[in-house]
Amino acid sequence: MAGAEDDRQLIARAARDAGQLALAFRARGLKSWDKTRGDPVSEADLAADALLKERLIPARPDYGWLSEETADDSSRLSAARSFVVDPIDGTRAFLKGRPEFVVSIAVIEDGAPLAAAIYDPSTERLWDAVRGAGARLNGRPVRISNHDAIAGARLLGDPGKLTALRDLGATAATVNSAALRLALAASGLFDGVVAVRPKWDWDLAAGHLLITEAGGLITDRTGAALRYDRDTPRQPAPLAAGPALHALLLERLAQEKEL
Repeated sequence: MAGAEDDRQLIARAARDAGQLALAFRARGLKSWDKTRGDPVSEADLAADALLKERLIPARPDYGWLSEETADDSSRLSAARSFVVDPIDGTRAFLKGRPEFVVSIAVIEDGAPLAAAIYDPSTERLWDAVRGAGARLNGRPVRISNHDAIAGARLLGDPGKLTALRDLGATAATVNSAALRLALAASGLFDGVVAVRPKWDWDLAAGHLLITEAGGLITDRTGAALRYDRDTPRQPAPLAAGPALHALLLERLAQEKEL
């Protein structure tokens, strides 16, 4: 089986190529439609998914596969490792010509991320990580914020749903891509991510590893661990931050639940 560092290099190259392909599609105009109401997809999503399959599956034929744009055949459940892919995370922003979209790829082993790459083609930022080796942005190590109070915390999440935290002095901003939110927090550019709705594995797996390798914590809103490669690839609403802020946010969210 390939080493985790080899996997990181493989998925980082593939993420870059898929991101550049998406930009090329958008530049020349593209068709889009709704998979379900309010859930758009485009030619670029499918083309990026196809490129990633062509690059990754032949290189690691024994790995499982889970992608937002591929029907899940559950064969990943019997594989020792699996790719978890979102060819374009943030399709709504992508279709509007906004920069809030990324290509997100993780390698999962034993229910947890082993390697990760998130590529933002609009700014040519590449975040990557290997379990136990730290997280990087364009090759340089990143660390999560050490902010240790809710007051003054710069949070990523729906401002309208985080009024209780804002009342305590936090600020909240929204970014269309869940994977990009986690990457920005892992880099210390924001202090935490507070989601209010469940997410799919492909939204979280790569960003999960960036957060933990940057020194942070990511759990559900009760503090329970997130586990991947389960029958249903769906996770409860996640909470990510540095250890001190994570503990404070958990405590506050528990108080809200009791009210």
